[in-house]
Amino acid sequence: MRCAAQECALWPTTGANVGRGGSARSQIPTPFPLPLPRTSCSQRRLQEPITAQYTAATPSPTSKPRPGLVVAMAAVDSFHLLYREVARSCHNNVELLAVVGALYTAKKGLGILYECYSVFRLHITPHLLSRSDLVQRYGEWAVVTGATDSIGRAYAEELANCGVNILLICRDGEQLRSLSEAIAEAYGVTTSFIQADFRVGRATYPAIKEVLKDVDVGILVNNAGVFCEDPQCFSEVPEEKAWEIINNNIAAAVMMAHIVIPGMVQRKRGAIVNVTPGFDSRYNSQSAASKSYLDTFSRHLKSEVASSGIFVQSLTPLCVRSKHTSYWTLRYLPALVPSPEVYARHAVRTLGHCNRTTGYWAHSLQLLVCRWIPGWLGTSIGGFLQQ
Repeated sequence: MRCAAQECALWPTTGANVGRGGSARSQIPTPFPLPLPRTSCSQRRLQEPITAQYTAATPSPTSKPRPGLVVAMAAVDSFHLLYREVARSCHNNVELLAVVGALYTAKKGLGILYECYSVFRLHITPHLLSRSDLVQRYGEWAVVTGATDSIGRAYAEELANCGVNILLICRDGEQLRSLSEAIAEAYGVTTSFIQADFRVGRATYPAIKEVLKDVDVGILVNNAGVFCEDPQCFSEVPEEKAWEIINNNIAAAVMMAHIVIPGMVQRKRGAIVNVTPGFDSRYNSQSAASKSYLDTFSRHLKSEVASSGIFVQSLTPLCVRSKHTSYWTLRYLPALVPSPEVYARHAVRTLGHCNRTTGYWAHSLQLLVCRWIPGWLGTSIGGFLQQ
């Protein structure tokens, strides 16, 4: 039984029952409970699930604990707690998040508009204006390597159509002779050719340097390139073929630029165009890396010789029509796969306007779209168009 002192400590007394000379019976406390601490509805909602989850996660004394179940339920409880806290923080800062999202969307939208404007300015505006005089701007002669290739041949013919004399370099002497005569007859310009095989390496360039020392070379087009006959792994490429790729795709462009740049610097004018195809189904790792090297070489060379009046361009075509182009692509997507002649006509128009371009408006739009989609999807689309 409890004593009176304990009952007085637990039960409050009222002044009505306690008086002067009152009896002990009259001092018995009135039995009413103490007030409980008040809790808000939100606090009760937060406490109830935590209590329920804790009770569910706590094993009974008679059962053995299951570590996997306890860890899993603890992870679920932690996730729910984290989710509630994050939701509460986001709800309190919803205005700030809306402003950040609006600024990000505006930035991306302005970026797309600017890139579309750049495509229009580069590929449409030059066709609306009169064609510039390439001879007066750069020089009388243009040297084109890999001239019997589809893009190289079309580029040489387009330069000849602008009144520039053409000097062709390739290893096939018969094709060079026939092409040189055809260009001279069709466009009324002076043509010449040098039969040279860049695959042999360093021994090729002394003869080329001797021929070009008295030539007013205004434009150099590095289009020479070697690819594997069939796509194959780098480990399966013969050593001789690996050296051919290095000598044709890298050394040829570097050494030809090294030969003509001193004369261009002396005349304070000139242009160098390095053709670096953006995609080709015949690429292996070495061929793709060599083209990336040329692109990087062009950008750094530009910063070195721009003060001397020399324009350097990295020309990166995508899919150009060839005998390997599929019938489906030619029938349903002809604008994306131009002929070499159409491509060269547009590419020459960009000369002097952009240091790094695809050369064709549809290719620039393709590149713009590929920046906003996953890389694997862009590569798959390019491979499909090239088939």
